[in-house]
Amino acid sequence: MMIKKYISLVFLMSLLSACATTDQQDASATDNAATGSSSETAAVSSGVDTASAVEVAVESAVQLENVFYFDYDQATLGSDVRASLDAQAAVLRNNSTAIVLEGHADERGSREYNLALGERRAKAVADYLAIQGISRARIEVVSYGEERPVALRSNSADYALNRRVELK
Repeated sequence: MMIKKYISLVFLMSLLSACATTDQQDASATDNAATGSSSETAAVSSGVDTASAVEVAVESAVQLENVFYFDYDQATLGSDVRASLDAQAAVLRNNSTAIVLEGHADERGSREYNLALGERRAKAVADYLAIQGISRARIEVVSYGEERPVALRSNSADYALNRRVELK
């Protein structure tokens, strides 16, 4: 009986000491952030690759657009879409994740026409990302046409929300 208590006590102490070590590491990271240390300095001191630490900091600091909107019956990229895609391309160049571009259209037009329009929109985004240096092998293009609307009312504001490409 005494041995079980002793083993339990040793186990509990090792568990507590492990938790204390993690808390100290978290506290030092919080202290670095509070004193204004850059993520690059923290990465160098912990032995993590500086470029990846900066990339993580940039990704968390900037909320990137994942939905790109189009004008009625168009598959051309507006200047605001190109600016958002430039930011996405900068992040995508630093990793090797595969992406899916889902093209959508509003409910006006035939099902077949809207599927083709959604595909043209997704391909326009894929072409632009390829020009920005993203490998075509990483990009999958899918069209849902009018089948997956985000807005269900039949008015111009909802139609505009449904004319989109989503990056996933």
